[in-house]
Amino acid sequence: MTSLLLLRTLPLLRNCFLNHRHQVSIAAAGFLSHRRRLWCSLADKPQFLEDDSRAEGSAAAMNSTPLVDDDWRFEDPDYRKWKNLEAEILRDIEPIALLAKDILHSDRYLDGERLEFEDEKIVMEKLLAYHPYSKDKIGCGLDFIMVDRHPQFRHSRCLFVVRTDGGWIDFSYQKCLRAYVRDKYPSHAERFIRENFKRASS
Repeated sequence: MTSLLLLRTLPLLRNCFLNHRHQVSIAAAGFLSHRRRLWCSLADKPQFLEDDSRAEGSAAAMNSTPLVDDDWRFEDPDYRKWKNLEAEILRDIEPIALLAKDILHSDRYLDGERLEFEDEKIVMEKLLAYHPYSKDKIGCGLDFIMVDRHPQFRHSRCLFVVRTDGGWIDFSYQKCLRAYVRDKYPSHAERFIRENFKRASS
C-alpha cells in the first residue's frame, strides 16, 4: 500500500521539482539581466577622471568630490574681457602655428628638405620676420628655408635659414610667435604667453 502511494506521488514530486528549478532559473535570468542593465547604464555615464592615477579612490570618494564650476568668473567684466581678447589672439596666431607644427611633425617633409614655395613664403612673412634676431639669422642673405634635425637635440626637428653663402642656422617658430604677440598685443602679451606657451621665452 505504501509503495503504491509512493508510486502515485512520484510524478507529483517530479513536477514540483521541475517547476521549482524553472522558477529559480527565471529568477536568476532576471537578476542577471538586471545586473547587465545596471552595468550598461553605468558604462554609459561620462567619466570625469582624466587618468588612472586619479582613479585610486572608490566611487563614493569620487562622488564626494564636488566638480569645480568656474562660471562665476565670467561675472567679472575684466575676466570676460581677458577671455575674449585671449580668444582673439588665438584665432590670429592659430593658422600659422598649425602650419609650423604640420611642417615639423608630419611626414610632408623629409630631413634636410626645402619648404615648398607657398609654405616658405608664409613662414618668412609670418614667422621669421618677427624673430627677435631675424637679421642675424638671415645674415648675408636668405637662400631658402628647410626642415632638419636640431644639431644638438637629434630627436627634435627645426626650421632652418639657409643663407646665400651656404651657411645655415635654426630658428624657433615659438620665439617668432611670442615676438609677434608682443608686437601686436603689447599690453596683454605677457599674460597670454604665460598661459598659452609651454616654455617661457629664453
